[in-house]
Amino acid sequence: MTMSDFEMQRGAVYLVPTPIGNLLDFAPRSVETLKRVDYILAEDTRTTGKLMKHFGIETTLKAHHQHNEHRGIPGWISALKTGQTLGVCSDAGTPGISDPAFLLVRACVENDVPVICLPGPTAFVPALVVSGIPCDRFVFEGFLPHKKGRQKRLTALADEERTVVLYESPHRIIKLLEEIGTHCGPDRAISCSREISKLHEQTLRGTSHALIEHFTAHEPRGEFVVIVSGKK
Repeated sequence: MTMSDFEMQRGAVYLVPTPIGNLLDFAPRSVETLKRVDYILAEDTRTTGKLMKHFGIETTLKAHHQHNEHRGIPGWISALKTGQTLGVCSDAGTPGISDPAFLLVRACVENDVPVICLPGPTAFVPALVVSGIPCDRFVFEGFLPHKKGRQKRLTALADEERTVVLYESPHRIIKLLEEIGTHCGPDRAISCSREISKLHEQTLRGTSHALIEHFTAHEPRGEFVVIVSGKK
């Protein structure tokens, strides 16, 4: 199929993955979709605006984030019911994975509005498959709660037999590794990937203690995907 054969479905929401690092990862279909929808909803209009400028996308851009999504959804559902189309983008990766989009998707499903997710970048898949830790069965946890419920979640994950996938920020990565060591024991295999698809992409593998030593000596930079082997 060529781009000339590419047809948009009216009255639909398109979830459009954006690059998590390398701009060459932005698929032609994703670019074409964003050019053809009536509106683009973005987690951060500044970030998505730069991407649009680079690829010559001139579609009207609107903010859609955790602070306005509740009040904005009824209006977007009404627009979709009239046949307008929406493209939804997160700052990086696939919308709905650890960022706003779920509430809009749920509202669309409840109102019989078509939702189409384009294939594309997401951080945890490459981190998982290069970890060297079994990836035939895994559970995605994303970011753990900062305070309430965090220890309870860690206790439950310690007994999880499947591989566990976590997201963490650079200023919290050492704390997370310490908690994994405490709850899961010192011998659990861990893989930490950062800057995926960027110039300084890196994956480090080892025990919690070895990884803590590394990040104590080398300041953590970039967002992390942490892969933890399941309980044996």
